Amino acid sequence: MPSPPELDSTDRAILRLLQKDAALSLAAIAAEVGLTPTPCWKRIRRMETAGIITGRVTLLDPAKVGLPLSVFVALEIGDHSAGWIEAFAKTVSEMPEVLECWRMGGDVDYLLRVAVEDMPAYDAFYRRLTATVPGLRNVTSRFAMERVKASTALPI
Repeated sequence: MPSPPELDSTDRAILRLLQKDAALSLAAIAAEVGLTPTPCWKRIRRMETAGIITGRVTLLDPAKVGLPLSVFVALEIGDHSAGWIEAFAKTVSEMPEVLECWRMGGDVDYLLRVAVEDMPAYDAFYRRLTATVPGLRNVTSRFAMERVKASTALPI
């Protein structure tokens, strides 16, 4: 696998702008970083091809779209086989409530970030998760009371 291209200060400036607002026009980005549109576009395209830029999305307010309850679900598992890991990854990737799934080091094997409309919806998710995923030793749910900070922008 080839190593990603080196990022110079102009690349990083472009990335900071795109992280803040991916809807910025190419002309606006180019002007902000001191380039003309064509070389700016080439840099963006190179970073997309290299997998540095993986997509462009619109961020939503969960509460305003009916998903105000955020739950962090810690999973301890009893099976660490490659087959189990593959099946688990497929299962959680098909659960739309799961926004993120992290394999962890330490006393928890996986950490899920889940968004649901209310406690009955979480209970239905929990029941589906525990019925679908074999080998769970412990499932611990932590309910967020307030989101103090949220950002998708990496500190580059």
